[in-house]
Amino acid sequence: MTKKFYQLLPSERLAQLVADGKITSAMQQELEKTMLDEEIANHLIENQISEFPVPLGVALNLIVNRKEYLVPLATEEPSVVAACSNGSKMAAASGGFTSEMATKDLRGQIVLMSVKNPEVIQIKIEQNQAEIFEQAKNSYPSIVKRGGGLKKVSVRTFPEDPSFVSVDFIMDTKDAMGANMMNTMLEGVANLFRTWFDEEILFSILSNYATEAIVTTRCLIPFEQLDRHKGREVAQKIAAASTYAQLDPYRAATHNKGIMNGVEALVLATGNDTRAFSAAAHAYAARSGRYRGLSCWTVSEEGLQGELSLPLALGTVGGATKVLPKAQVAFKMLNVTSAKELAEVASAVGLAQNLAALRALVSEGIQKGHMSLQARSLAISVGATGDEVQKVADRLNQGLMNEANARQYLAELR
Repeated sequence: MTKKFYQLLPSERLAQLVADGKITSAMQQELEKTMLDEEIANHLIENQISEFPVPLGVALNLIVNRKEYLVPLATEEPSVVAACSNGSKMAAASGGFTSEMATKDLRGQIVLMSVKNPEVIQIKIEQNQAEIFEQAKNSYPSIVKRGGGLKKVSVRTFPEDPSFVSVDFIMDTKDAMGANMMNTMLEGVANLFRTWFDEEILFSILSNYATEAIVTTRCLIPFEQLDRHKGREVAQKIAAASTYAQLDPYRAATHNKGIMNGVEALVLATGNDTRAFSAAAHAYAARSGRYRGLSCWTVSEEGLQGELSLPLALGTVGGATKVLPKAQVAFKMLNVTSAKELAEVASAVGLAQNLAALRALVSEGIQKGHMSLQARSLAISVGATGDEVQKVADRLNQGLMNEANARQYLAELR
């Protein structure tokens, strides 16, 4: 009997794609170059055929809550690692960053549809909390043994469409991100609800909008760290750029992308879910009803003051964090002892990244440093290798940076 595509081994899937004319033999050879153990890769996702590596760098100088960190960042974008190190160095002059995470909880939802009387559901939920908590505990007892578990149950209704009711669950997932345990618990409680209510349950799932896992990071940057001669002026421009990001969503998106450059690179390096974080961060940026910049910079007599709040439901145990070998190395580099500490470091990385980007933007311009590093990528793309890469990049930095010039400089070099 012919196997289905998902039943094939990765090597067989590639051969099938070649046979079907979907990819060429040259493409197959490139895709066969892997470092990740085939057993891990094949069982981590569906229809696995290869891997997609990105460079892993380390940012230096980051001090958070008086502890210095070596920060692993997985990214393909030039200047991200340098910017994080640079922003961290500026903050280190006054003691670095302070980060605080009051709670690290996860929200889940059981949503009922075609509801005719929301008050009946709310009263039933309120009067039977003990039974709900018992069902939640029985659905995932191991998290309760570790000191976590369900903390709160509440009901939300929607005036714009009262036929929907969301029963919200707040759960302490300890050092796990907690998606699987939350979803398992919700399905267990949903079975209980089916014996209580005639209304149909639309779905039971966690929310990635992690408003119960907010980290706030602050820093004070002395004026001289921004510019030896015009530090106060640069600080005022950074504050103005921060204000503008609160007004214009077109700027806010780019402002926040700069923050995400660092945070997502750390989230990826540790095997956490970049999409979950990204969705939460952007939802949080729009919590007022208008999309705004996530950070705030103001000027005081002491220097430039920065503040950033982010929803960061990250994990240090479970999922890909324990499966991917490089993620394990990243955790050893970081030397964090809890998911809460990881989130506090990640938020500080975001503020450091934002500081470096804004300083460059309002002073020499964002392109100077960025394109200096981009030149190396351009040199590699035209075939430069070894010492040729930096030599071609140096020539590109002196003139017009484009592919034609890069090819010309490489030809002259050879």
